[in-house]
Amino acid sequence: MSSEKLEHQFDPNWVIGQGATNDDWKNHKKIDIDIENAEDYRENYRLFISGIVPRPVAFISTIDDQGNQNLAPAFSFFNIVSSNPPVFTIGISKNASRDDGTKDTLENILQTKELTINIISEWFIDAANYTSIPSKAGVDEFKLSNLTPSPSKKVKAPHVAESAFSIEAKLLSTNEWKSKHNPEQTSGTLVIVEGVHSWVREDILNKDRKTIDISKLKPVGRLGAINYTTIQDNGYPITRPDPGYAFTTEK
Repeated sequence: MSSEKLEHQFDPNWVIGQGATNDDWKNHKKIDIDIENAEDYRENYRLFISGIVPRPVAFISTIDDQGNQNLAPAFSFFNIVSSNPPVFTIGISKNASRDDGTKDTLENILQTKELTINIISEWFIDAANYTSIPSKAGVDEFKLSNLTPSPSKKVKAPHVAESAFSIEAKLLSTNEWKSKHNPEQTSGTLVIVEGVHSWVREDILNKDRKTIDISKLKPVGRLGAINYTTIQDNGYPITRPDPGYAFTTEK
């Protein structure tokens, strides 16, 4: 086995070809779960949100075709999938608090084809969470939470002034998911959007003015159940292996 080490790695004692750093995994059995044919798909939701962690949160601002503002967090399913072009995905589940299952965020995006995505930071997580209250259509959650709408440049929906990092976006496409138990019922919608402009608070930028200092952004991430997490440090660097390393391990 090669004794070479990478420049940056989590365990400084790990060497190329070593595998796992301990054998504890051998002492535990993996349980198989049929997620395709689950009797209760709510169990899938609980499993996934507790195991796929931490997840970023999209705080989405929209307006309807009458000009009414809406602000709501997409707590469960959000991420970036491309930088060229800048493409983001948002999963919006059926609204259990309304008989027709609609959510204003989705309805507004379908009407206007526009939105802003705002990253939630520690200093306004409680206000952001309050916007998830099941209010009636047309209610302005900016006013409910006392958060500040700031004019956007390329879309009509305002971005959140309190957010240190915001992205203006336009709708590319949607795809509806049908319930496994009732194929006639929509259980959720995948929303794919393209970022067209962004706003970054100048003090959270690193010296290169092109990247963000996570210790200043202080983003809030989603865990399982009703739990959230914050970033306590700047993380640790791990070097991506050079292709040459693949030929240095002796069998």
